Amino acid sequence: MEKTTKIVFPYDQSLVKELPLINKNDIEQILSTAQQLFNDQSNWIPAFKRIEILEKAASIMHDRSEELIHIAISEGGKPYKDSKAEILRAIKGVKLAAEHISQIKGEQIPMGLTEASVNRIAFTTKEPIGVVAAVSAFNHPLNLAVHQIATAVAAGCPVIFKPASSTPLSGLALAAILKEAGLTDGWLQVVLCDNETAELLITDSRIHFFSFIGSAKVGWSLKSKLAPGTRAALEHGGAAPVIVESDADFSEMIPDLVKGGFYHAGQVCVSVQRVFVNQEIVDRFVEQFSEATQKLIVGNPFDENTDVGALISPKEVDRVEEWVNEAIEQGAKLITGGKRISDTCFEPTVLFNPSENSKVSTHEIFGPVVCIYPFTDRQEAIKKANALEVHFQAAVFTKNIDIALDAVKHLNATAVMVNDNTAFRVDWMPFGGRDASGLGMGGISYTINDMTREKLMVFKSKYL
Repeated sequence: MEKTTKIVFPYDQSLVKELPLINKNDIEQILSTAQQLFNDQSNWIPAFKRIEILEKAASIMHDRSEELIHIAISEGGKPYKDSKAEILRAIKGVKLAAEHISQIKGEQIPMGLTEASVNRIAFTTKEPIGVVAAVSAFNHPLNLAVHQIATAVAAGCPVIFKPASSTPLSGLALAAILKEAGLTDGWLQVVLCDNETAELLITDSRIHFFSFIGSAKVGWSLKSKLAPGTRAALEHGGAAPVIVESDADFSEMIPDLVKGGFYHAGQVCVSVQRVFVNQEIVDRFVEQFSEATQKLIVGNPFDENTDVGALISPKEVDRVEEWVNEAIEQGAKLITGGKRISDTCFEPTVLFNPSENSKVSTHEIFGPVVCIYPFTDRQEAIKKANALEVHFQAAVFTKNIDIALDAVKHLNATAVMVNDNTAFRVDWMPFGGRDASGLGMGGISYTINDMTREKLMVFKSKYL
């Protein structure tokens, strides 16, 4: 009997679509197709053609943006205004990938610096690395697909893309658009499968590059099983810390941090989670932050007024509720929220000074919960901010340049935002976690470069 996966609308759990899953017997054909395309260089898509395909795909995406927004909302539950922003980002991402193709280049390596290297000229070129296997997450179903698929197309690599089982429709829509734009059959294969089948695919020796966006537990486990020589890029989560000093500008900071904490119901790997506030202003901060949080509209993601939608599944609501209750039992003060609204929605929640050992302080919440901690010594606050194994993006709010520079220097993060929330990202900047939070840096151009490898050519001639 054929296995299937059901895609449901996270807000009311209504069935959107049911799709068949591939099984282990299909893996060989999928890998063979990709590897044969790569092995025969006459099949490679020339740079000008890759540019044409991606530019046309971006144009089609623009024309169908409302349809793509509808698909993303129906499977992922992100509110309309935020899903619209995601689709616009995805279109820009495809354009960025097309633009970067002209920057895939090598360099001249100096010769004649020693007697042994005279009469030679040397330079490097960039080649596609090979077959890419990409595993994606649910929270940005179209934009993450662009970061893993459009980059592979730009680099000239065949790509096998496994979307999150709960949100495959956006990736399938992107695949259909790329095919319409002229991408040759086999260069992109979207696979829907169970975890065991996915592992069989990813760990095959014909995979040259593994791109993973998801949980640290799964990512590090899969990396440990990769075939020798397979390059990997892993993007995991964090528990983003923010340092708020006494001179911070409240009018700018409060709306910025509320957005960063509750965007997509906190289901973002760099969502504002742990806010360390100078004791001198903490009462005022708690009051204004909670007031702004209470004004957020929770509801149907298709409603254009909705600020916070559903979590991806009812079990995630159960988990968030359990963590919040645990924090309160262990001494956290509930400032606002704290309760489920329905089986699928949870109130935007603010907790004050939870225990350092509670789950909301030690694990990525991935839900609409922000924790506030008072401090008197900034260095101690930074020490607490750095105490976890995960380190992704962080932030500091201050108008004092020396404090800002000190925080940037000492916060353990790949990026530190000054007077901006931790969730800020544009798709041309480097983006990724360090330590347990990931491996390598994403961002359209960075990923394309990661999906290429260098070849050195050395000419020897007496005329040189």
